[in-house]
Amino acid sequence: MFQNVGEMALLFWRAILALPVAWRQRHKVFEQFFEIGNASLLMVCLLSFFIGAVIALQTGPVLVERSLSSAVGGVVGMAICRELAPVMMSILIAGRIGSAMAAEIGSMRVYQEIDALRTMNINPVHYLVVPRLVSIAVALPLLVVFAILVGWLGGATVCFSNNQIAIPIQTFYANLRDVVEIKDVANGVFKSFIFAIVVAVVSCHQGLTTRGGPRGIGRSVTKAVVNSIVMIVILDYILTRVLLGT
Repeated sequence: MFQNVGEMALLFWRAILALPVAWRQRHKVFEQFFEIGNASLLMVCLLSFFIGAVIALQTGPVLVERSLSSAVGGVVGMAICRELAPVMMSILIAGRIGSAMAAEIGSMRVYQEIDALRTMNINPVHYLVVPRLVSIAVALPLLVVFAILVGWLGGATVCFSNNQIAIPIQTFYANLRDVVEIKDVANGVFKSFIFAIVVAVVSCHQGLTTRGGPRGIGRSVTKAVVNSIVMIVILDYILTRVLLGT
């Protein structure tokens, strides 16, 4: 475990030092950005809408019973922007994009394409890791902002249409504006930026260290997704403590 953590830290440092070459790889950055961002919008929209709907459905009747119906908007808005949107979207991207990164780079490793890059004096970190790191670090925070807005819409829809809650949309958003501040949304976006770096580094590292044939590629994909989710959850706790403390 400590060896993997050290290798991932070294890979991240090499990628940071290689960031100036990202402009020369901009076509690959845009290609990865489209795959991460535009191609994920439908799933993000569905997932975030129903997350907001479920949170409103779970908390709304309880708050209404205690004569706190005006607080539903704030509860739903805070839960989505601070916690659920960044964590759930990061897990979604880890399963969809992180696995693809590990599989693609792992296949290149197994079939000696990475050795061919080194033979042609092409640094694999510059060519493979940096474009993926830059694209996911930009795309995931934007997806989280979109998910927060759609999640709020899902919560407002349930509060308006459910007979047990029956809160007007104007009341929902008025309470949301009173409770949720810009810094709460910024905290969620900052979390997603850190999670994006984690997903990219873990997935690329698993791909670069793949051994064996197709079975090795499958193991690398599994490890990439599982390790990314575990690190996202652990870092979520750490970041929450730090952000709440500040």
